[in-house]
Amino acid sequence: MRTERENLTPLVEQLYGIVQQLESLFPGRPCTLDGHLVGSLGEVLAAQHYSLALLPPSAERHDAKASDGRLVQVKATQVNRVSLSSCPDHLLVLRVARDGTFHEVYNGPGKLAWDATGKLQKNGQRSVGLAKLAKLMSEVPLAQRLVRSMIGEVSVGAS
Repeated sequence: MRTERENLTPLVEQLYGIVQQLESLFPGRPCTLDGHLVGSLGEVLAAQHYSLALLPPSAERHDAKASDGRLVQVKATQVNRVSLSSCPDHLLVLRVARDGTFHEVYNGPGKLAWDATGKLQKNGQRSVGLAKLAKLMSEVPLAQRLVRSMIGEVSVGAS
């Protein structure tokens, strides 16, 4: 029996449909899903598809814990880059599509990605492009990547 948590794709697709309707009503005014909402969507999609246990919101440096104990920072985006404020143990970068699906851009050691970031910005973060992360991903052995499951239960509040 499926629970509502098992398939987020239709819900994300509905969000984008609403954005499209708003943009039709107000031509020239972008109504993008960004910031906190996209980040939270990325975290729950990652929890669902990689069987991660989510840490409490706003936990320092990491968003989830893998079944093997690795701490994971999840970054979700709709643009061509992500920003990091510190070096995570493991980094998972997802590009979220309008139809509620996502593309895995990077899944590997945080240090490899951190070392590829640019200069420190005024906001205390360092950014890195998705193209650079995709290239780095080719260097990450399969054994170091999180395994993607078909559909998993979303665990919230792991310690």
